[in-house]
Amino acid sequence: MSQSTALHADPLVWGHGPKVFEVFLEPTCPFSVRAFNKFDALLNLVGEEKMTLKIRLQSQPWHMYSGLIVRYILAASTLPAGKAAAKAVLKAVADHREEFEFTDHARGPNMDTTPNQLLDRLEQYSGVNAREPFDRAELQNEIKWHCKYSRQNGIHVSPTFIVNGLVQGDIGSGDEIESWAKRILA
Repeated sequence: MSQSTALHADPLVWGHGPKVFEVFLEPTCPFSVRAFNKFDALLNLVGEEKMTLKIRLQSQPWHMYSGLIVRYILAASTLPAGKAAAKAVLKAVADHREEFEFTDHARGPNMDTTPNQLLDRLEQYSGVNAREPFDRAELQNEIKWHCKYSRQNGIHVSPTFIVNGLVQGDIGSGDEIESWAKRILA
């Protein structure tokens, strides 16, 4: 992708059904990881023709490398593999969450990790090299969209679930996917 080519982020959307399940995730949050790991099974249970799953990234400053990781995920979504590349990065973070997080959000082994080392880790674990789009200034537009969309919807915690346009404060990452399916299809 050359710098002169317009940057396009593939929306993090799976399925095409009329029932919409939006989930706001912070990639290193343990509860977001628990929710993320259920999405494929949920889509299989409900059916891609009945529901649309939309992942929204909710960067949170207490997860100290959150902004960098969110930027890399969105950079991956601009590659030819699009949302599949972004999903591979999300999966890599989920599978190695503690290697991207700080102990009590303030200390631990990652205190000596540089941003470049973290990007190397993301690439190594995901197999996705998103360095070129990561470095492009216009990627800010996609990052800001996710942030503004979260704020406009009053999203503060991750994960937060929206079913058919309405925030569902009583849905949690620990819920069984059958419970999510029932709410989505109601």
